[in-house]
Amino acid sequence: MARQPDRKLILENGEEYCGFSFGSDREKILEIVFNTSMAGYQEILSDPSYTDQAVVMTYPLIGNYGMAEDDYETDLPTIGALIVREYNDEPSNFRSAETLGAVMKRYGIVGISGVDTRRLTRSIRDHGSRMALLTRMETTLEDGLRRIKAYRAPRDAVSRVSCRCPWDTPATGAPFHVIALDCGMKKNLVRSLTERGCRVTVVPWDTPAPAIRALSPDGVFLSNGPGDPRDVPETIRTVRELLGEFPIFGVCLGHQILSLAYGAETYKLKFGHRGGNHPVQDLETGRIEITSQNHSYAVEEESLAKTPLVVTHRNLLDGTVEGVKCAGDRAFSVQYHPESAPGPRDSAHLFDRFIKLMEEYHAKKD
Repeated sequence: MARQPDRKLILENGEEYCGFSFGSDREKILEIVFNTSMAGYQEILSDPSYTDQAVVMTYPLIGNYGMAEDDYETDLPTIGALIVREYNDEPSNFRSAETLGAVMKRYGIVGISGVDTRRLTRSIRDHGSRMALLTRMETTLEDGLRRIKAYRAPRDAVSRVSCRCPWDTPATGAPFHVIALDCGMKKNLVRSLTERGCRVTVVPWDTPAPAIRALSPDGVFLSNGPGDPRDVPETIRTVRELLGEFPIFGVCLGHQILSLAYGAETYKLKFGHRGGNHPVQDLETGRIEITSQNHSYAVEEESLAKTPLVVTHRNLLDGTVEGVKCAGDRAFSVQYHPESAPGPRDSAHLFDRFIKLMEEYHAKKD
């Protein structure tokens, strides 16, 4: 006897998708988005930037290589749900320590498989990201739409995923001390800095500028994270007060925060950029890099005219701003993830650019 669907996805425009439950069986209302990566579901699952989101995986087979202990991007995954075409609960991988479904159940992450993810992705692409209810099959469309309409999405995602107190990475004889503002920071960002001779002190998202100065950094790093960048005015204020004092490097949400600190504006994209296959052109070198991305918001290019920032990178799919810099302040940022995890490594050289800025800062200070 064929297994009967036991899970339903209701979108706020009335679309319904039925499938099979895996992971947690909770009911949740989440923003639905899609990711075009062909691998890396563990890194996606554990990326704090997906907090409060249901992610549709466009690659059809998910779960087939299990979960490896070394591949988590955070210790406490906060993604809302995974929506997949086919879920494999019998992984084949010598590194696998656990199944995807078991991890999702432990952390309260909802899963639904058997969904026509191509149709669902086209719907998101054509009509934009929307709120969706993941629920039992018994839930009627009318009841689901009523619950979605009454729902008010939280705006405190960054405070929920940031560290509670500062912590240091072990580094012996490291020439540079980097303060990383944690807005939902991925582990591989810290690794990318420590591999280049940096001692990294990770501090909470709302750490004020005087506290950062007291740590005597050689540079300040602004991390990725979830949600609307305007929801973290404390972080924006801290960065604004530090402009010109230390070299600053921001990625993803950190890129948006840096731009807002200079007086630019941001806006929400129709369906965002998520996946490891976005072509971005470095306008200074002409080089095109394939990038890993995960964001819903972008910097408004027209608003940059009132700031000292110049555009350094552009997305070749939709023309959006992908990087900015202020040479005089030794500050720059990119909208994508140069640390990959998952994704291509075309942009790892940006960490070397940050190192060079800190070397110049040291030389000037000496």
